[in-house]
Amino acid sequence: MLAIRLQRLGRKAYPVYRLAVQESQRHPSSGRVVAYVGSYNPHTKDANIQVEAAQKYLDNGAQPSPRVVKLLKEAGVKMPKWVKEPTIDRQKTIKNVEKLRKNQPKEEPVAEVAEESAE
Repeated sequence: MLAIRLQRLGRKAYPVYRLAVQESQRHPSSGRVVAYVGSYNPHTKDANIQVEAAQKYLDNGAQPSPRVVKLLKEAGVKMPKWVKEPTIDRQKTIKNVEKLRKNQPKEEPVAEVAEESAE
């Protein structure tokens, strides 16, 4: 089965990605790529995608990764019905909500109460 995924390029701390069509069981850096269908620069948000080639591979069953689905939609590629839409509104889950400062019981100032009772 084929997958359309991002392959990292670029120098250290400045990644640039290529949209690579390759076997889904291979790692993106393995070098065994069927075709390149575009590129993406996350710093400038510039995506250059060959729409016809990407559409051909999608029609033949290539599975895109969630980020690639977003890039292909922005480029105007028509997605098949079986492609899963990435969730847009992902909320960050908070671990141990009961430990948050705002959820702790209110404490009254102990020092002031002790001084008032002494007088």
